[in-house]
Amino acid sequence: MIDFFKMSGSGNDFILIDNRDKSLTVENIAEFVRTVCERKVSVGADGLIIIENSRRADFRWRFFNADGSEVDMCGNGARCAARFAYIRGIAKEKMSFETGAGIINAEVRGDVVKLKLTEPQAMKINILIMLEERPLEVSFINTGVPHVVLFVHGLDRYDVFNMGRKIRYHKEFQPEGTNANFMEVIDRRTIRIRTYERGVEDETLACGTGAVASALISSSRGLVESPVDVRVKSGETLKIYFQKMDQGFEDIYLEGKANVVYEGRIWDEAYKR
Repeated sequence: MIDFFKMSGSGNDFILIDNRDKSLTVENIAEFVRTVCERKVSVGADGLIIIENSRRADFRWRFFNADGSEVDMCGNGARCAARFAYIRGIAKEKMSFETGAGIINAEVRGDVVKLKLTEPQAMKINILIMLEERPLEVSFINTGVPHVVLFVHGLDRYDVFNMGRKIRYHKEFQPEGTNANFMEVIDRRTIRIRTYERGVEDETLACGTGAVASALISSSRGLVESPVDVRVKSGETLKIYFQKMDQGFEDIYLEGKANVVYEGRIWDEAYKR
């Protein structure tokens, strides 16, 4: 049996496993992740996080999307990992942990976690792509993982699944593919977003790195200023802090709730079929 926590970061849900003792000995980690993340027949989650020992920080994580792919970063997952580490006594309230995107610093205050993220890369504002033989103006930024941001009218009625899937697999963003964020500006301090997530292959209730990407792209276009409240589909609000510089951004923080849903044990019949 495998001990685990189920946690939610503003609507993104994750399975977290403490593997510092290297007791997780599944033969095929990608298949294990796909199976236990499948809803209705196993635990079900948007992703799975494995906590390991690190020589450079308080701990190291491995993050997997629900499809079994391992990626460098996930903002909401990172907030859940930080609170999990604090609850389990792995780290104190202020901590650092190792990710594929670099060292992430975090602070836990009750059920609220604030992360300092690495500086974004490869920002491109207002690029044109062809979609169904029509030009579409989008922006791109990598906030640990790649994100496209598209400003839309009528966000609640927008076809996020189909448009997100087309953008996710568009040739412009291959071979990695991209996440796709659809957003509207409410005021100078508030935006709303909906996100199609690569690796989940569906719209999710929240995306931390997508919230950061949308806030930074909005700032680059002169539409918002820090801090920015980002309202996500779950109904919760993520707060993004940043310093806007001549050539980009620095001191980028993501803040929001990371809640424990339950803890339990995964039986082998939940992943051996």
